[in-house]
Amino acid sequence: MVWQTHKVINQSGPLADYNLFSTDVALNEAVRREGAGWAVESLLAMGAELGSADSFEHGRLANQYPPVLRSFDMKGNRRDQVEFHPSWHALMRGIVSRGFHTGPWADPRPGAHVARAAGYLLQAQVEAGSLCPTTMTYGAIPALRRQQELASHWLPTLFSREYDERDLPFAQKRGGLIGMGMTEKQGGSDVRANTTTAQTDGHGGYVLTGHKWFFSAPQIDAHLVLAQAPDGLSCFLVPRWRPDGSKNPVEIQRLKDKLGNCSNASSEVEFRGAWGQLLGEEGRGVPVILEMGTYTRLDCVLGTTGMMRQALSQAIHHCRHRSAFGAKLADQPLMRNVLADLALEVEAAVALSLRMARAFDVQDDESETLLRRLLTPAAKYWICKRGPELAAEAMEVMGGNGYVEEGIHARIYREMPVNSIWEGSGNVMCLDVLRAIAKSPRTVEVLQGELALATGRHATYDQYLTQLQRQFSQPERETQARRLTQSLTLAIQASLLLQHAPEAVADAFCRSRLAGDWGDSFGTLPANTDFALLIGRALTE
Repeated sequence: MVWQTHKVINQSGPLADYNLFSTDVALNEAVRREGAGWAVESLLAMGAELGSADSFEHGRLANQYPPVLRSFDMKGNRRDQVEFHPSWHALMRGIVSRGFHTGPWADPRPGAHVARAAGYLLQAQVEAGSLCPTTMTYGAIPALRRQQELASHWLPTLFSREYDERDLPFAQKRGGLIGMGMTEKQGGSDVRANTTTAQTDGHGGYVLTGHKWFFSAPQIDAHLVLAQAPDGLSCFLVPRWRPDGSKNPVEIQRLKDKLGNCSNASSEVEFRGAWGQLLGEEGRGVPVILEMGTYTRLDCVLGTTGMMRQALSQAIHHCRHRSAFGAKLADQPLMRNVLADLALEVEAAVALSLRMARAFDVQDDESETLLRRLLTPAAKYWICKRGPELAAEAMEVMGGNGYVEEGIHARIYREMPVNSIWEGSGNVMCLDVLRAIAKSPRTVEVLQGELALATGRHATYDQYLTQLQRQFSQPERETQARRLTQSLTLAIQASLLLQHAPEAVADAFCRSRLAGDWGDSFGTLPANTDFALLIGRALTE
């Protein structure tokens, strides 16, 4: 007699070979609404490519086999090279070919940043570590464009849609990427405490001596670096190779052993007389980096939203195919509340992310500029705080299947905290919100104008705006900066949903997020919520 002991039943199949874009109603609506309807066809193609089983497998392998530092060759010569699994390079080829690194700058048509934001959100669902060099290159372009000599040399190659992994002088490359190195041991977010020095070399360049505690993607072509020049903290472009064809002495001490972001190489480096070029003026390094940081913070929001979206999709798919206690999980009332609540959180994040991207598309509008400066740190604070909570809840929906490494949930959960930390932690973001308000008296006026677009549509929303106005006038605003930042972000999300989402979606958001008894816990939507609508919009079948 043959005993059969391992017949797999009542398990969901893998969620793969589906279109990440076409199955996301809220993202489709936001792309068209925010001015990138022309990109829908290409986003559909990207959604199919990125949703394939092969794409998800590249994401898994790139994290399963992280980068390895090769400091020396067999004869003892310094190499300072980082080796990656082929799947990393496959992911990067896709990213560059889709233009996520520089597309809106190379082709600055209306809606270009919105289109990129939507694509970036799709890419984040597959693998997040490869987004680090993508984001840094995107954010570096505005700084490079301000200096004609650097722009003419660097931008044509950076605009290329060809990924060139070769470690060669930049003039020999077919495509390039830019990184950044700001953080030092003693300073962290306080970059004015940096001790790395930069002295003129007498030939128009500078020589840098010092260290960086976090130096992202050390293998790529150049990095923006802060260092103390004779006239103060300044920003420099430090290439991997010197103009004479020799390797620049940026010595990699080690790669960071991180909680997540495992596919990406983060490092500690020493500058031992490294050559660099000044960006902007001496003593004005912080404003240069702050401009770059505005773009990279947008990507923190997009990356978190994308991972939230994939965690939600996996949870809904699982519940539609898994039965317990005599019924499909997706049909059980309490589970429907949880899934709908997760879906509501993601839809609000998508709406805000793409609204922010539209503000980046309108560079010459004062109101959009003020809104961009305010909402970027606010959204980064709130959405990146919600990300880990949502990932944990979605993992719980999956049960033990979500906790094991074979799936994507564990990787998403480990990845989530980096976007809260990178480009400024939560407190830094909230203080930046206060600075944005203090810098221009029109900032609050512009925000109020944006929020007024939805007044009169929901009583709870109107009451919430009255409470928000009181928070702006509190004398101890710094100690309450987190509460203020949370409140204004929720208000903007509610406004967007009230204007553009189905009435039942906006009503659920206002009654849950804006009501005084909200406890932040998922699965606590009012009993008469349209659960089927929320879940159906989140992942169309």
